[in-house]
Amino acid sequence: MRLRFAYISCLICLAQISSAQDLSYIKKNIVKAVDSEEVTNSLHKELIGLNSNDPLIWAYVGTLEGLKAKHSWNPYSKLKHVNRADKQISKAVTAAPDDLEIRFMRFSFQFYTPSFLGYSDDLSEDRKAIVRLFELKKFGRSDQDLVRSIAKFMLDTNLCTPAEEQILKKFI
Repeated sequence: MRLRFAYISCLICLAQISSAQDLSYIKKNIVKAVDSEEVTNSLHKELIGLNSNDPLIWAYVGTLEGLKAKHSWNPYSKLKHVNRADKQISKAVTAAPDDLEIRFMRFSFQFYTPSFLGYSDDLSEDRKAIVRLFELKKFGRSDQDLVRSIAKFMLDTNLCTPAEEQILKKFI
């Protein structure tokens, strides 16, 4: 019985290590995807293939849909990808409303999407949620570098109140 429990514990540890490595791989490649249609498409295909139940993965899939819109030249395709991105990231926020990284992905997606398209409705809600999560130091699976980058990005948007800016400045 003890050996069986130890075996199961080892499998759980290996799964967590693998997940952390996968997230590191995803995060590294999502940065490359911003400037590369090829990386965007291949990473999107990989993540869809995971058929994951993890809301963070859903948010990354949504972010990649948004990048597909960026890389597309066809206005119809752009709008189709923006719509898919919005639905996918919002699904992730609904499933994990207190996940800093997911909130940030939706905030940045909506920040960069032209407001006349009507995909900016959650900017204020997400900004407030992000600042609240910083205040509570609830960073989830986000490492220090990502936390610092999120704080800096939020400050650079000039959308935060002076009180919110004071909270975020502590993390830069």
